[in-house]
Amino acid sequence: MDLYKELILEHSKAPHGAGLRAPFGVEVHHVNTTCGDEVTLRVRLGGDAGAPVVDDVSYDAVGCAISTASTSMLHDLVSGQPLDQAQRAFEAMRAMLTSRGDDHGDEDVVGDGVALSGVAKYPARVKCALLGWMALQDALTQAVGAPDKIDDDKHQDHTEEISR
Repeated sequence: MDLYKELILEHSKAPHGAGLRAPFGVEVHHVNTTCGDEVTLRVRLGGDAGAPVVDDVSYDAVGCAISTASTSMLHDLVSGQPLDQAQRAFEAMRAMLTSRGDDHGDEDVVGDGVALSGVAKYPARVKCALLGWMALQDALTQAVGAPDKIDDDKHQDHTEEISR
């Protein structure tokens, strides 16, 4: 039962920020080829070039409870936050989830994401928990390269395998 803590179940049953919203700057699509989980994630940046802010993260996730909960937690953690804080959260989540249980996470940095720390002990599930985060990192990388590109009709679709 440790793997499916109550918080994970709550986020998976009622995911926060779910649903694709417009306008957005970048859209990516990632697939976990190990299990078939998928996420389409949109990011809209605001602020200015010197201090970009992640105005919104929206997504459509199809997958297991861990994948859905992790993406829901991601939404809560990075939406409305400065870009550098979102990137710090991504790095902290990746470090925690790939630590094989050695890193229990810092709640001040990863928020509810600490509930996923037990997933690190199950290598097959790490990719599920990282799916949304890898999509976020991809979207932010693209968005920073094209911060003025906000168009509802044009978006990029990327299907990628998560590598570890």
